[in-house]
Amino acid sequence: MVVGMNDVQPPARRSDATRAGILRAARARFAADGYQRATIRAIAADAGIDPSMVMRYYGNKAQLFAAAVDVDLRIPDVARVPRDRLGETLVAHFIRRWEGDPADDALLTLLRSAATDESVAERLRGIFREQVAPVALAVTADPAEAALRAGLVATSMLGLALCRQILMLPPIVAAAPDVLVVQVGATVQRYLTGPLGGVLP
Repeated sequence: MVVGMNDVQPPARRSDATRAGILRAARARFAADGYQRATIRAIAADAGIDPSMVMRYYGNKAQLFAAAVDVDLRIPDVARVPRDRLGETLVAHFIRRWEGDPADDALLTLLRSAATDESVAERLRGIFREQVAPVALAVTADPAEAALRAGLVATSMLGLALCRQILMLPPIVAAAPDVLVVQVGATVQRYLTGPLGGVLP
């Protein structure tokens, strides 16, 4: 039998496929078990490979987790969004991320594990600090005000994910996305552009 060139994957392609398979298995296992309970052995079994291969590609569980939850929120360019549509645009974007792309389970995996693992919580804080704060900075040049506005936006985004995707709160699960965009979007809009009562720290 003659083996054609297309029948054998080059080593680099096999390596990329193995890495991708490990990450898929890791995301699913971390999402199901959380960071503490998930094991390299279980992840390897899910990926159909030897545990030593996981260690070869990712070193240890902490490094594998960091790779599995390397989240780019892909926030829309707010400079292109009308100021009075910022809230609805952000809520619609996050709903599409959570419900339309299986790769974005990484964000939900972080949310599930953050309550019980401080390193995971810091990773989640970092994502929102680095990627949501610039949205608020487009609204105000005051760093303290921008940080507060971004934090308030995060309460809505993470709260919505928690109730709809993890706690599965029936009224929120049943709500149509366009209803959530309007209702939660109004709150996010106020957080971004409305007046802030009290005195900033």
